[in-house]
Amino acid sequence: MRFADFIRTNWIELLTLTREHIFLVLISTGAAVLIGLPTGVLLTRVRSLRTPVLGFANIMQTVPSLALFGLLIPLPFIGGIGARTAIIALALYALLPVIRNTVTGILGIDPKLTEAATAMGMTASQRLRLVELPLAMPVIITGIRVAVVISVGVATVAAAVGAGGLGTYIFRGLRQNDNNLILAGALASAALALLCDFGLGQFEKSYQVGRRQTVLPRLVAVATAAAVIVAAVLPAFWTASSAHPNNANQVVVGSKDFTESIILAEILSQVLEQRGVTVTRQFELGGNLAHDSLVAGKIDAYPEYTGTAYTAILKHSPITDTKAVYEQTRSEYADRFNLSVGEPLGFANDFAILVRGDVARRNRLRTISGAAAIAGNWQAGFGQDFMSRADGYEGFKKAYGFAFAKPPKEMDLSLTYRALAAGELDIIAGNSTDGLISALDLVQLEDDRHYFPPYQAVFIFRAGPELRGAVEALANRITVEDMRKMNGAVDGSHRSPHDVAAEWLAAHGS
Repeated sequence: MRFADFIRTNWIELLTLTREHIFLVLISTGAAVLIGLPTGVLLTRVRSLRTPVLGFANIMQTVPSLALFGLLIPLPFIGGIGARTAIIALALYALLPVIRNTVTGILGIDPKLTEAATAMGMTASQRLRLVELPLAMPVIITGIRVAVVISVGVATVAAAVGAGGLGTYIFRGLRQNDNNLILAGALASAALALLCDFGLGQFEKSYQVGRRQTVLPRLVAVATAAAVIVAAVLPAFWTASSAHPNNANQVVVGSKDFTESIILAEILSQVLEQRGVTVTRQFELGGNLAHDSLVAGKIDAYPEYTGTAYTAILKHSPITDTKAVYEQTRSEYADRFNLSVGEPLGFANDFAILVRGDVARRNRLRTISGAAAIAGNWQAGFGQDFMSRADGYEGFKKAYGFAFAKPPKEMDLSLTYRALAAGELDIIAGNSTDGLISALDLVQLEDDRHYFPPYQAVFIFRAGPELRGAVEALANRITVEDMRKMNGAVDGSHRSPHDVAAEWLAAHGS
């Protein structure tokens, strides 16, 4: 589909995501200004606070955004998933330029001017309002301008915690290898950043010597309006964003940030809805956020894999006994987290060691051992998950005797598929049920030394009759072929997970 056709077809959704993005930026930057401006003024008066407060703001900007989201999830009141967590994180990122530029602007005023104001009999409040803030305002506006642009950019990552925004298209496009989605999200985000920068730049330029007395009241009016918006909108939004349903007939279903997890979560959601349960969807949670959210009580269920739970969550060394992995995982989740592990759904999504189809055919490759014998000059690329897990790269390299001349590239899993297909990588670790394997003419090599543990698909959930009944209804119902077709329909044909899940349920019943 051409990009223009894509926009014509999806412009309503794109506008919705843009509105969500603007809302995140408006509320978070408004909060940062309301906190940062008076804090900056305070730091010009209390020198002893300057170093620790600016140090804290500096630290907040150095913490990776996804890591900050993960740290916020378990915190009471301010934590959780959704837009609330994103707003807090974005406000923390925006604080530094606002505070720093307020301090710099006020301290940069010629001391003779403040001395003259004092000599004229001005009080400290009058000196701040009539002299210091008007003179420092160009620098302060620059700080706000930087904060807004930072927030627009970082807000794209908010999609990883279910907060919506334009990052939803970007992450979805990476998963589905769809350049239209990536371009739509990236261009809209870039355009929004440029518009904000231009608008604030024009406001900054209007602040000239002859207009200082008119611009300050205008800025005060804008700040007052922002405060009113935050005060009016945020409490209701905060409650809606943070509230976990207490009604026994309401369930929050989560998913990880890849296609298969979203499809499985959608299937469970629709089964619950068919049974009269109200479902809140919190999909596309990045990293380990789905597990953290379930443990913290922010969601009630999400799809997981036994091998992942056994090694990455429970921190055991990998074993290949399918039944032992499942039974021990189920027992330990109940003991350690008070969570239930459902019966296997009927398929396993194993790590898939992939090479390009032309390479496999030319070298008659069928097994990982065969690839290890010729891979000395290959460039490997693996996702962060594979590189860090107990059942990942280090053990894999030793088990098969790989001796790559160049260290593997550690990168986002979705991008490894694109890089392999483009010839930038020669071998990657994907997922065995991924629809992109056939779509990109990739070949999965046989794990002939049986290194990888079993990865049976299951639902991890909080005990309750509605959830237990829905999970049990799906036990041993989804085959590998079913899952590959559904993944292919979303990743290859760019259909929505909702429609694909509904189609499978219509064909197989619930």
